Amino acid sequence: MFLIYFLIYLFLEVMITTSIAGSIGGLWTFFEIIGSAVLGVMIFKNFNISIAENLQKVSRGQMGQDEFMKLNIASLLGAILLIIPGFFTDIIGLLLQLNFVAKAVFSKFIVKGNSSFYSQTQTKKGEDNVIDVEIIEHHDSISK
Repeated sequence: MFLIYFLIYLFLEVMITTSIAGSIGGLWTFFEIIGSAVLGVMIFKNFNISIAENLQKVSRGQMGQDEFMKLNIASLLGAILLIIPGFFTDIIGLLLQLNFVAKAVFSKFIVKGNSSFYSQTQTKKGEDNVIDVEIIEHHDSISK
C-alpha cells in the first residue's frame, strides 16, 4: 500500500514541478527551491519557540492537548516538507503551517479521548502515588 501512495506522490510531484518550472523558468525554480529550503530550516530552528508558545496556551486553557499535538506535528512535518525540493512538497509544507489545515489533516490521526498516548497515562487507576521503600538497617559494632 505504501508503494502505491509513493507512486501517486511521485507522479504528482513530477507533474506539478515540471508544469510550474516550465512556466517560471529554471533560474526562478532554483531560487524557489533554495528559498523554500531556507524557510523550512528557519521554521525548524524556531520550533522550540512555537512549542513554548503553544504550551503557554495549553496551561492557560486556550488550547487543548489534542490541538497542541496536531499543531506541533503539522508544523514540524511542514518544515521538513519545505526543505525537500519540489513544488508539491512545498505547497503541502506551506499548507501544514496553517492552523486550520493542520487541525483538519490530523483530526483523523489523533482521536480525542482514549486512543491518544497522554490520556492513557491520565486514566490509570490504582496505587500510582505509592512509593515503595526498603529500609536497610546498618549496625556498626564498635569493638574496644
